[in-house]
Amino acid sequence: MSERVEQEEIFSQVLRAGRRTYFFDVRATKADDYYLTITESKKFTHDDGSFHYQKHKIYLYKEDFTDFKEMLEKATGYIVKEKGEEVISERHQKDYRKEEVVEATTESFTDVSFEDI
Repeated sequence: MSERVEQEEIFSQVLRAGRRTYFFDVRATKADDYYLTITESKKFTHDDGSFHYQKHKIYLYKEDFTDFKEMLEKATGYIVKEKGEEVISERHQKDYRKEEVVEATTESFTDVSFEDI
């Protein structure tokens, strides 16, 4: 039984997003046509400090590009329209700390002239 061997990467881009990393890799088929693999890699850390990665992969072929792009745009557009661009789930992470907005007033600045420097 022969194992499936991944084809050589022709073009690759990486998107790091917190604990997740997304890989967009263009590969060639045996017939020398191109297709896209999208891989999500998520890092899991164990209590003892060791870690492992869990990966999920999507293979996307040219004949599906138009429909895939259209559906992705519709779905992402719907989410932003309904929920806005704020990432609410960040509040639920163990290490979440709300950033404090500090308003500066002119009273907190010191007037300095070039002669003083």
